[in-house]
Amino acid sequence: MAALTERLGALAPELTALSLDLHAHPELAYAEHHAASAIAEVVGAHGIAADTGAYGLPTAVRAVAGRGGPRVGVVAEYDALPGIGHACGHNIIAASAVGAFLALARTLRDGEGTVELIGTPAEEGGGGKQRILDAGGFDDVDFALMVHPGNLDVAGSRSLGFRQVAVTYRGLAAHSATGPHWGVNALDAVVAAYNGIAQLRQHILSSDKVHGIITDGGQAPNVVPETASAVFYVRSLDLDTLADLHERVDAVLRAAALATGTVAEISWDGAPAYLPLRTNATLEARYAVNLAGRRTVLPATARPADEVASTDMGNVSVYVPAIHPIIAIAPRGVANHTAEFATYAAADSGTAAVHDAAFGIAATAADFLADERLRADARAEFERAGGRVRLADALHPDTPKGTGP
Repeated sequence: MAALTERLGALAPELTALSLDLHAHPELAYAEHHAASAIAEVVGAHGIAADTGAYGLPTAVRAVAGRGGPRVGVVAEYDALPGIGHACGHNIIAASAVGAFLALARTLRDGEGTVELIGTPAEEGGGGKQRILDAGGFDDVDFALMVHPGNLDVAGSRSLGFRQVAVTYRGLAAHSATGPHWGVNALDAVVAAYNGIAQLRQHILSSDKVHGIITDGGQAPNVVPETASAVFYVRSLDLDTLADLHERVDAVLRAAALATGTVAEISWDGAPAYLPLRTNATLEARYAVNLAGRRTVLPATARPADEVASTDMGNVSVYVPAIHPIIAIAPRGVANHTAEFATYAAADSGTAAVHDAAFGIAATAADFLADERLRADARAEFERAGGRVRLADALHPDTPKGTGP
């Protein structure tokens, strides 16, 4: 590990600069052109070609070092949030991934294995990792890992499966004062659906989440809205309960149309669904050991269930063995997706997390490449948990393999 520590020390100024540069230039899903170019530039400065536009995605990045042996995928994220920038700290994820990749690239001896930097756009609802999975980007990867900033140091994390649904109700326009009886109010349908889902929340698991917004409620108060629209996110910890929640929410949306005399146009999964993270305790334990000299890393179960969100890394974790540790950059009372958290992502604590996470990723990847027993144990755990699962098969388990959407 001394070689990794020395190499990461030499890289530290570049990694800090990259993290702060991305933080200062937040970009939304699938528009991360500055980030992709900046990552490619840093990697290229070390003599390694970085392919932007990889996997058929303009803002994806791919770089490979080493030859033969097992293959580790170091995963980077770099999209931001509307209005509040890097309030999920993806600048830290990207910089730590680049650091780990470059450190491993320099220290790997010929034939020891291969390390791949997989830069994934659009984690914030766009499902970039699933699109890379569809393009075969993880087919040859034996272990994938990344570290995500938060307010607690944990070796792994659970996540909620996630599906999104967009609904548009179509009614009939009329004058709200002189002829409302001629109209069919599409906004009433959206309100009925919203209230129905609010009532549904009383009767679902405490770990399940359903939330949404009205995206179109009409154009003028004196016109009965002919169309109205909403978007809802549906989340659950397990695939079975996610499927049940999908059916119940869909029924509410259809009932709102029936009650108001409107026509419902319901579209599920306009972006790829996110699967619950499948943790790999074998590899999480090794990450915790590697970071022990820098931080006290708690087990994944230390993270409260009500603080769990969703990530498309879940889709990766059921395709190859993977881990998704959390590294603290903010106090416990500061949550991701807030302006305050965005401030921490560029603070000294955020910079420290870049360097600690880079070491944790690099050390754990190096152990995986060098330790045949660790690889076997991690793979055995992965197979016991169900082995490789594709998104279509997870969402439609009764569909013959390869024929689902």
